[in-house]
Amino acid sequence: MTPLDEETGSSPATRLGVWGLGAMGEPMARHLLTAHGSLVVHARRERPALTAVGARWAPTARELAAATDAVLVMLPDLPQLEEHLDGPDGFLAGVEGRDYLVMIGSTSSPVGVRAFAERLPDGIRVVDCPVSGGEDGAKAGTLSIMLGGAPDDTDRAAELLSPCGRPVRLGPLGAGEVAKACNQMVVAATILALGEATELAARSDVDPGALWELLGGGYAGSNLLQSRRAKLVDGDDSPSGIAGYMVKDLGFAADIAEATGTRPALLPALRSAFDEIVERGLGERDIAVTRRFTAERSAG
Repeated sequence: MTPLDEETGSSPATRLGVWGLGAMGEPMARHLLTAHGSLVVHARRERPALTAVGARWAPTARELAAATDAVLVMLPDLPQLEEHLDGPDGFLAGVEGRDYLVMIGSTSSPVGVRAFAERLPDGIRVVDCPVSGGEDGAKAGTLSIMLGGAPDDTDRAAELLSPCGRPVRLGPLGAGEVAKACNQMVVAATILALGEATELAARSDVDPGALWELLGGGYAGSNLLQSRRAKLVDGDDSPSGIAGYMVKDLGFAADIAEATGTRPALLPALRSAFDEIVERGLGERDIAVTRRFTAERSAG
């Protein structure tokens, strides 16, 4: 393990950290380490596989901040970030009044992101940068990265995060989260339709594998079908993209709809379906659990 007090990059502007090393954060960290040549990482537990290839471990949020000038936060949501901001080992203690960029990669409320940014001390700037593409895209470095923030800040974020995929500025702070909510509405609608159609085909003595091989080349085709086809056909909903996360994501979409005076017809049905998925104890399964969910609702 490399000590944290050693030089971390070719220049201060390139000192980068990643906070949160889950299914998305760890593969993104690998791409950032390879591209930038150095990286400081922090999570609930150390990742020896990352430190073995050159990443440097920060035991506390304070040490992460002190060793970097910008951090990509890949935690589940804002509360997990905010609980480690203050105190002697908190993140703010390591910033110490410096110019600093916080890039929030979690799927969060756009209103919450803006309120979070307003509470931070002067000099700390915030960009929201949620991603789409799933674990497959994180590993391949092909994520869609949705940026919201001031132009100078999003330009800097785009340069730092480009090894992970395609970053695009969509508007002011919070715009990335609005885009992610829109994305999740489409994903939720698509995977629910795919699950229902797969189960309907199977109950009609139609081979689901042949069905999706045929229909995948037409208007029913999508990246999501390509990614989840085998799981749907085989009835394999072992975890990858957790279905229960959709409850939070669709809730954010509903908040945006209310704030903008939008009256969606489909969104309430999607929220109801994913609430029921969680109530049935299926929330920790992959989103391909929509086939099993349909089968259970159809039993008896």
